[in-house]
Amino acid sequence: VQLQASGGGLAQAGGSLRLSCAASGSISSIETMGWYRQAPGKLREGVAHISSSGITTYADFAKGRFTISRDNAKNTTVYLEMNSLKPEDTAVYYCAAETIMDTFLTQGTLVTVSS
Repeated sequence: VQLQASGGGLAQAGGSLRLSCAASGSISSIETMGWYRQAPGKLREGVAHISSSGITTYADFAKGRFTISRDNAKNTTVYLEMNSLKPEDTAVYYCAAETIMDTFLTQGTLVTVSS
């Protein structure tokens, strides 16, 4: 499985950003796709995930502000819409694809939220 993430960048507090992640390769083996993030000095944490059947899960900090969705036509691209951004959302964000055997991660994309 190969993943290509895009989006991110700089936003002001209260603003919005959108991350995209396209999967290719053995996409039929993907069970779940989602996003993780790692802030400076902190451990990597899950943000949001969406299963192949469309079931979504969110970290508490993401509920009500972030929305994960999937391109139904292709079923290989996921999006993370981030609204009401806070400075504490500043982190490197990683797209992930999970199969039964492995978890694949992209190189991170930096999201910086200024106050």
